[in-house]
Amino acid sequence: MALMRVFYEDWQMECCGSPFGVGEEVAWKLVAYDGKDRRRGAGHGAEAWVENHGGPDRETVGRVRAIDLVHQEFLAHHDPRATEAAELADVPPGTPLFRPIGRGLEPVPGPPALEPVDSCPRWFGGFEREEPPPRRVPFRVRRTVGALVTLDAESVRDAPSPAFGATPHEPGDRP
Repeated sequence: MALMRVFYEDWQMECCGSPFGVGEEVAWKLVAYDGKDRRRGAGHGAEAWVENHGGPDRETVGRVRAIDLVHQEFLAHHDPRATEAAELADVPPGTPLFRPIGRGLEPVPGPPALEPVDSCPRWFGGFEREEPPPRRVPFRVRRTVGALVTLDAESVRDAPSPAFGATPHEPGDRP
């Protein structure tokens, strides 16, 4: 049996994953990080990631030995047009006016914080923390971007076929 580190991204779990805990057996489609990905820091030191939207035709079966939630710091930037006054002089009455909203997140350099847990959550939004108001833009946001799992890999087996009538997801789809 071989111990390996696997990164389970938050969106992969939230879309199509099943929560799991330390000591449980899992069967996942794993994709190895290449040397270039690892040098960029992809996967937070993991050898592979869980791919629920395609990936290999075989699953790696193993027992979960440890789980660490991966917390990453970001700077949140708002689109300045979202807070500027609209120029309404040239807009005819009754014309819908669409304005941007939301924020862009820029990773803060440095390693993420790891938090050991006994089980992986299904949803990660509850772990997000923002700098409290009043604040200046950009402001800090701490997000949980996934779980770093120590897996005791036992075997590889053919992956089951999708259920009849199941809608396949395309890589990159997010819920």
